[in-house]
Amino acid sequence: MTYLFIGGTGNISKYITKKLLERGDTVYLVNRGNRNDNLAGDVRYITADINTEAGVETVREYIKDMRFDAVADFIVFTAAQAERDFNLFNGKTRQYLTFSSASVYQTPPVSPWITEATPLRNPLWLYSRNKIEVEEFFMKKHRECAFPITMIRPSHTYGETYLPLAVDGKNGYSVVKRMLEGKPVIVPGDGTSLWVLTHSSDFAKGFVGLLNNVHAIGETYHITTDELVTWDQVYRTVADALGKEMVVLRKEEKIYYPGSIKSVVNTYTTKGDHALYLPPAQIPKLEEKNVLIVDDVVSTGSSLSAIESILTQV
Repeated sequence: MTYLFIGGTGNISKYITKKLLERGDTVYLVNRGNRNDNLAGDVRYITADINTEAGVETVREYIKDMRFDAVADFIVFTAAQAERDFNLFNGKTRQYLTFSSASVYQTPPVSPWITEATPLRNPLWLYSRNKIEVEEFFMKKHRECAFPITMIRPSHTYGETYLPLAVDGKNGYSVVKRMLEGKPVIVPGDGTSLWVLTHSSDFAKGFVGLLNNVHAIGETYHITTDELVTWDQVYRTVADALGKEMVVLRKEEKIYYPGSIKSVVNTYTTKGDHALYLPPAQIPKLEEKNVLIVDDVVSTGSSLSAIESILTQV
């Protein structure tokens, strides 16, 4: 089989490219040539910046006499880019796959269960609204002229160069650096909310199964694991891998850790007094060690002062 990928060397796409090359397929990669040195197999490069007119013409000229089993663009972010791809590849491929995002789903949600049928609406993030416009463009072309679209919605996907963290700077490594230095890091919410993380190699298995699949034409799929974790579990796993203890301060005293050390705080983001609690079972972890302080929002610093107050009582 012969495939053309726009991108093909990123956090998700690299694993897909490798999987296809390992089974003997031919893969053409359209990219700027910055990360093409770790691929083995029948891979062929079209060096071009697809987001420039010159790059588009380079690709158009290269593929003018070619036809592909599938084309996938991993870096379509706007309806204008979607229209560019339609003009380039309509009639040139048996299947076209575009990457949307799980962030397009209804926000805030009305149900914890998210399926491909969940309504699309995200007033909080322009990125997501642009992705919705991309989906709407391609589905319109599918209805009008049978453009062979398959849409993929990844959720939080990580790999060897992208760590499974949040509020993470560049690929998560700044969080790791702060953990190693014993500095505070930000954990979403109170750390107990549920999340889904998918490794890129697992994502690739699902993606490859959609290639050359006639039943996938005109359909939308999100590809994620079925394992639920809390953000506490995620950050503790990373901290454990680094050989660091992690201590989380809560904003309410749970019945399963009575007798906590308490500090009252009044913050800009939460009107009125509230308290932070350090469970007694975690106190020994703080003795004679660097301390990992967790706060979900840093604005005036009053929460950090309350944390320091708790630490003086240990």
